[in-house]
Amino acid sequence: MKDILERDMAGEPVSIDEPEYYKINEQIIKAQKISAQLNCGYKTPEEVRALIAELTDTELNETLRLIPPFQSGFGRNLRFGHQVFVNAGCFFMDRGGITIGDDVFIGPKVQLITTNHGTAPSQRRITVSRPIVIGRNVWLGAGVIVLPGVTIGENSIIGAGSVVNHDIPANVIAAGSPARVIKPVPEE
Repeated sequence: MKDILERDMAGEPVSIDEPEYYKINEQIIKAQKISAQLNCGYKTPEEVRALIAELTDTELNETLRLIPPFQSGFGRNLRFGHQVFVNAGCFFMDRGGITIGDDVFIGPKVQLITTNHGTAPSQRRITVSRPIVIGRNVWLGAGVIVLPGVTIGENSIIGAGSVVNHDIPANVIAAGSPARVIKPVPEE
């Protein structure tokens, strides 16, 4: 039988009433503690990267630029490519996994949310997590919200304040709530 963390990452339903839920809760608490350290006073870029490396339990490349405040709801399933820029005030809930490609720009107050609850009242203590994949060279405008299971194709732009609840193809500009394709990205 799979461990609760494996089941959660695989997109299987997980209940907060399960005996093993403490494993998820422990990781959430760890993420809260590291996020608090990150957001308490000025940190150099090197200190920020060290805390994000501790949060994700990975070695980060020195090209990550993340401006606090930043909040992670889990941490261990978050992966950054090279030359990624994350602006201030972002929140990433990565229980389902968040993969951010190379050369991605993430505007202020962006939320990447991989976990959702059941819709029926009797199912709300059950969560299902699905991954978010942000392709290479994507730009997420200020206040964008990306919901569970979404992939955004390379070179695409998501307009400020948009809510992305479905996949967005490569090389397009999308905006709105829910986000819809407006036009192609201009050629160089």
